[in-house]
Amino acid sequence: MSSLLSRLRSRPLSFAEFVVMMAASMSLYAMAIDTMLPALPAMGRSFAVSDDNQLQFVITLFMAGGGFGQVLYGPLADRFGRRPVLLLGMGLYGCVALMAAAATSIDMLLGLRLLQGLVAAAVSVIPKSIVRDRHAGAQMAKVMSITFIIFLIVPVIAPTVGQALLLVMPWRGIFVVLSCAACVVAAWIALRLPETLNPDHRRSLHPMHMLRAAVQVVTERTSIFYTLATSMLIGSLMAYISTLPQIFADFFHLPKLMPAIFALCAGTMAVTSLFNARFVERLGMRRVSHGALVAFVVVTAIHSAVAATGHESLILFGVLQAATMGCFGLAASNFNAIAMFHMGRIAGSASSVQGLISLVGGAVVGSYIGHQWNGQVTFLPVGALVCGAAALSFIALGERGKLFFDPPHEHHGAGTEAPSAGH
Repeated sequence: MSSLLSRLRSRPLSFAEFVVMMAASMSLYAMAIDTMLPALPAMGRSFAVSDDNQLQFVITLFMAGGGFGQVLYGPLADRFGRRPVLLLGMGLYGCVALMAAAATSIDMLLGLRLLQGLVAAAVSVIPKSIVRDRHAGAQMAKVMSITFIIFLIVPVIAPTVGQALLLVMPWRGIFVVLSCAACVVAAWIALRLPETLNPDHRRSLHPMHMLRAAVQVVTERTSIFYTLATSMLIGSLMAYISTLPQIFADFFHLPKLMPAIFALCAGTMAVTSLFNARFVERLGMRRVSHGALVAFVVVTAIHSAVAATGHESLILFGVLQAATMGCFGLAASNFNAIAMFHMGRIAGSASSVQGLISLVGGAVVGSYIGHQWNGQVTFLPVGALVCGAAALSFIALGERGKLFFDPPHEHHGAGTEAPSAGH
């Protein structure tokens, strides 16, 4: 056995295994969201929740915790390395999941969901830093797109898996499954992933060093404006995810069809991510992502008009929401790569600060949109339209009004170091 483990550890990590491993790590975060959707009504009944809107916090508090947690994990990963901090986060993820399975009240569950998001931030921020350690620019966007395609298998199947689990176990069992999944992925990483952080790039945990890194992140033009744009898009995504059970139960009166529509939307995101992986190096990150954002605004405007005039149907909802999510997927992975481009030496801290802004901001926006639910679907596309318009405004500010143009040095993946703050 020991000789077999030694051979596995010594075998070089292939590109394919690396991509699947990163996708599996990030999928733990998605699993903690998407497997919850079919279980929300059961949680409400278990704790006698009178206001169904309160159950949206099972999703949004997890996302908010994930944003705050990135501030912790990014600097730790820059100081101690990616591998040990990622393994620590996965261990805590599994423990908190087991605690949530034993929750005795809705308030306790929501508190543990916030804590779970806090510790789960490791599986969100650190894989991005690991990818950034090995790739930059359009190459990073390509790798992230391939990772995103595999990652999207989880949203496609997770609600169905959650619904299937509810047939054989109570909703608490889903948290046990999440804990087991974290253990499996952690074992794989412990066995196969080498440290990717360059020893020369390790950073001190001194508060002033971290503050300077944060200032650099928020004062670099593309970093801050693309992060704010991402926050708006995540807000629209969170509103969609957290209200989907209510929409299908109370508006369409077809709750069992929710996983199928959710899978359709995630599948569309996978298709657009595949397109991005194949063509982003040829077309350029900005040309692709700016076009996708404009399309996002157009599609949500059409959907808003359809819903406001009373012509919403299950088919139209599925088609228009799938188109919206496809545009989201095409824009988001490129926005992340552009925001990270000048953050080479502070990739962990940069990803943390950007993640804090985008996830916490997105959770706040998504929660506000979600609480506009009044039995009609119109709130969802209108909220997404406002988010898309705000994101487009941020991108225009970040690019000084010059859209659809990639600087040659960025298009070819050069310029991996962070510039001085304010540039």
